[in-house]
Amino acid sequence: MRKKLRIASLLPSSTEIVCLLGLEENLVGVTHECDFPTSVTGKPQLTKSRISHQSMTSREIDHAVRSQLDGHGSIYDLNTEMLANLKPDIILTQELCEVCAVSYQVVKQAAKLYVADAKVVSLEPNTISDIFQNILFVGEICGVKNIAEKAVSELKDRICRIKEKTNSIANRPKCFMMEWLEPPFAPGHWVPEQVEIAGGICLLGRKGEKSVTTTYEEIIEAKPEVLVLIPCGYYIEDIFKQLENTGFPEDFASIPAIKNGEVWAVDATSYFSRPGPRVVDGIEILAKIFHPEIFGRPDEREAKKVPKNLIRILRANSV
Repeated sequence: MRKKLRIASLLPSSTEIVCLLGLEENLVGVTHECDFPTSVTGKPQLTKSRISHQSMTSREIDHAVRSQLDGHGSIYDLNTEMLANLKPDIILTQELCEVCAVSYQVVKQAAKLYVADAKVVSLEPNTISDIFQNILFVGEICGVKNIAEKAVSELKDRICRIKEKTNSIANRPKCFMMEWLEPPFAPGHWVPEQVEIAGGICLLGRKGEKSVTTTYEEIIEAKPEVLVLIPCGYYIEDIFKQLENTGFPEDFASIPAIKNGEVWAVDATSYFSRPGPRVVDGIEILAKIFHPEIFGRPDEREAKKVPKNLIRILRANSV
């Protein structure tokens, strides 16, 4: 690695990867969402969002995002003046999802105009294997290949230890991972793999593909025994706040997960939304939810049960 290598990360996940590889000091700029490790929060922030997650409901956010993207706009702004001043050698970004980060085309154009010598690297993970490949790739281009190989080997070992305990399990709970509350989204990309490795059955999931809008009716028909709330970009406290403004149809109360008190809120941002090293933590948390008799119960920093009275059911005759 060149000692003065300057890295700009336009993804929270790539920031985590860079830090995992011992390159935090080389990070010259990050996004407004980069918060792990906490020491990166003081670094220059190259992006900001046009949508306020704090003041809007799930449905309002969904509408705002669709309106922006349908008009071929963006929900993020890139500070090109700061980018030019920081003079990065490498810019880490993605093309996978316009909802997750600044548009790749915007980044590419900005790099061409303001930091022509910078190498723009697009990370496109769809599976857990892809995430590991990204870690190895970033390690290689940054000159720390051996560190990356060791990090990936340790992550794979953790997964193997979980698989050793779950592969022979006959009782695998049917789980729906709700990636958005209103409208509900079914899980895609690496999330179905997380569920399967942890010893569950992922309902309505599409491994390696984009998450998609579903309906409450489809969820009801699937009869999940466990319901895990992982709205993209939300922490546990955000989920509880959003539940106050979310109404579910009357038949939702018949879902086994709700009847049996198996509805969980987890830190989606850290362990499920970001394609970084902490997806393995997400698997370990799910294993505790599905099989506490084997893995122990998750602590409240990892997952919280949602009390039935916080799941607001809209009765047919309600006003």
